[in-house]
Amino acid sequence: MSTWRKDHLGASSSEPLPVVIIGNGPSGICLSYLLSGYTPYMKPDAIHPHPLLQRKLTEAPGVSIMDQDLDYLSEGLEGRSQSPVALLFDALLRPDTDLGGNMESVLTWKHQKERAIPHLVLGRKLPGGAWHSIEGSMVTLSQGQWMGLPDLQVKDWMCRKRRGLRNSRATAGDIAHYYRDYVIKKGLGHNFMSGAVVTAVEWGTPELSSPGAQDPSPVFQVSGFLTATDRSQQPFSLCARNVVLATGTSDSPAQLGIRGEGLPFVHHDLSALEAATRAGTVTPSSDPVVIIGAGLSAADAVLYARHYNIPVIHAFRRPVDDPGLVFNQLPKMLYPEYHKVHQMMREQSILLPSPYEGYRSLPEHQLLLFKEDRQAVFQDPQGHQKVFEVSLVLVLIGSHPDLSFLPGAGADLAMDPDQPLSAKRNPIDVDPFTYQSIHQEGLYALGPLAGDNFVRFVQGGALAVASSLLRKEARKPP
Repeated sequence: MSTWRKDHLGASSSEPLPVVIIGNGPSGICLSYLLSGYTPYMKPDAIHPHPLLQRKLTEAPGVSIMDQDLDYLSEGLEGRSQSPVALLFDALLRPDTDLGGNMESVLTWKHQKERAIPHLVLGRKLPGGAWHSIEGSMVTLSQGQWMGLPDLQVKDWMCRKRRGLRNSRATAGDIAHYYRDYVIKKGLGHNFMSGAVVTAVEWGTPELSSPGAQDPSPVFQVSGFLTATDRSQQPFSLCARNVVLATGTSDSPAQLGIRGEGLPFVHHDLSALEAATRAGTVTPSSDPVVIIGAGLSAADAVLYARHYNIPVIHAFRRPVDDPGLVFNQLPKMLYPEYHKVHQMMREQSILLPSPYEGYRSLPEHQLLLFKEDRQAVFQDPQGHQKVFEVSLVLVLIGSHPDLSFLPGAGADLAMDPDQPLSAKRNPIDVDPFTYQSIHQEGLYALGPLAGDNFVRFVQGGALAVASSLLRKEARKPP
């Protein structure tokens, strides 16, 4: 561990660290790359297929993208994200991908150490974050090339590893390995602290050190503990001038809020089925596994159970043909396995003979309660109750970010403070061109917390934050 990091972790340094990033998934890794002095420039001979963007890029030859006006550059861009800077960075990294092309990035990267900003990335797991918790053989929703970070394409990395994309997509295990490898290959490891759990972030305003000093900025106190290899916990406390929230949303699974949900056979994570399968407590001859939910996590659980011939009862509250179901929004050619699950959901009902052995679908059913003798009680669309003997229950209805380490669990930072914080419906309210919180100076949010839910687009947020922090550093008095 470097000396400066030891000092800051022990809070023995009187000088606050410029930046602390909480979360070491793709958002945190990309931001660390940009803060480590890796700087994007337009290739001198590159021509972007978007004529308006091309004209703007030629107006500042030789000027880093991070030093340009991101608002101006992103104006007029359209795509699959609501964030203008996410669309801009994606357009520079993958110029014509939405048109089915595979044009190379128009960016070139220079490692300029003098531009680096000292920072620390805190994460519970290895670099890659929640990707290390996903069953390794699961195939990514996005195309493999969209999972890549700047200046190291996934397909190139996989070629060197003698791995291949499956129907243009990668496995979760490969992507987790890619992110961990990215940190090593780019020399970022000294900025990362794995096994770090943040328990509190507090902020205040320091007193002016002299009558002629500039207006003070808030100083953040970040506290938590490190888990060592022997499972012992070492507390840490450090000061920072800026804190970036990049924790994703998978920390706190959504609950049904019904009686019996806390019973030991009811779980909220696919890993419980994986563990039960390995231990032999759930087998093809067991009572069915109940899977609750109509999203991709529930579909992944159905696919996993089917692979091991484990009987499944799949229940969900929406009609099968509801346009809001994610299956109705995915191209069939790219996602054949998810469309197979959707077909099973449509064609199979508990009241009909089974065209799919070992699988039962319960559309528009509401789960009422769980009983201690491993029974699940449902209500059908007509109001009738149905009781099933089960071996295991997986409640996979989404998740919420866990910001319990913030004052008020971060509720005051959301776009609507009166509603629960939600990546899709009520993210943290940030400036769209800096990703700094509207409500708290020096506090930034990245990725799903700021409404960017795909790896392909979280990188634009990292660009916005890095650009903002570089401007702050430039304004600091010598």
